[in-house]
Amino acid sequence: MERDMFDTMTLTKAGGALCGTLLVFLLGGWVAELIYHGGGGHGDHHDQAYVIEVESDDVEEVVEVVDFAPIMASASAEEGEGLWRSCAACHALEPGVNGVGPSLYGVVNRAVGAEPGYAYSGALVAVAETWTPENLNGFLENPKGWAPGTAMGYNGMRKIEDRANLIAYLDSLDD
Repeated sequence: MERDMFDTMTLTKAGGALCGTLLVFLLGGWVAELIYHGGGGHGDHHDQAYVIEVESDDVEEVVEVVDFAPIMASASAEEGEGLWRSCAACHALEPGVNGVGPSLYGVVNRAVGAEPGYAYSGALVAVAETWTPENLNGFLENPKGWAPGTAMGYNGMRKIEDRANLIAYLDSLDD
């Protein structure tokens, strides 16, 4: 008698093997969850094995305040001229000539937002009245931090000596 290759018994065995394999994988996944996730269920209460004491997170950040006057007194206008090159892309040194930024001719001790013909963002006037060397120092260090909302897209000059030299150069240009 010839046996049919796909008789009922063969199909039953194949189906049973497939179901058995699926059952082994499901049980294996369940056991793995118990092992790797600690069992514990889904309750709200979890005890820690031990607690490590740490110091308070309320550490005050120490901000060093540097007196700008002595640094400004020893500033070099000649060294500031070399630093001016990065400013020249947006600013001019001729009176009344505005570019992307306002003319910086006579900016030291000039009223903030007072360059004729330039539309200021308004953020500067809210912070200071006059471009004193100290105000220029703060602005050049971090324009967006010193005058939030300013339109000046400059990240700032990090060295205080460089800022003083640039301010000395700008101050040397007018009468």
